[in-house]
Amino acid sequence: MKKTVIFTLVLLLSASLYSEELKIKANSFTSDQNTGVSVFSGNVNIKKTNDELNASKVVIFLDTKRKPKKFVATGHVSFIITTKEGTEYTGVAEKAIYFPRKKEYYFYNNVHLKQLNDDNEILGDEVVLKTIEGKAYAKGLKKEPVIMIFNIDDEEKK
Repeated sequence: MKKTVIFTLVLLLSASLYSEELKIKANSFTSDQNTGVSVFSGNVNIKKTNDELNASKVVIFLDTKRKPKKFVATGHVSFIITTKEGTEYTGVAEKAIYFPRKKEYYFYNNVHLKQLNDDNEILGDEVVLKTIEGKAYAKGLKKEPVIMIFNIDDEEKK
């Protein structure tokens, strides 16, 4: 019997996320107050304002003040992210780490990041997205380079 566990962690997470509601859905949930680790497993879906993260498992690490310091998502990771300037990204990866204080995402292994506003894409093994600064960095594998795909309108063809 699959039960979907729905947690709205407003009190726990709102201070560090600037009073934005964070809603987490998962098939199961465990938490250890002594270590400050919460584990969400099975069809995990996290929504916060315009951002969304999906994965098989998400582990949330809290600091001593019970505020989230790191999210680690693994297994079939997909995401939708909007930067401070309104640039929208969507993509997939095998692993994602989010640092809420810096609002930075680190994506690993078979990363495919697509910038929706400009229709640009980044494919690589490691991609960093800094949402406050609006910057992205990428690294390829030793055998494979980073691939950047740009759509350029050719005015002469129009």
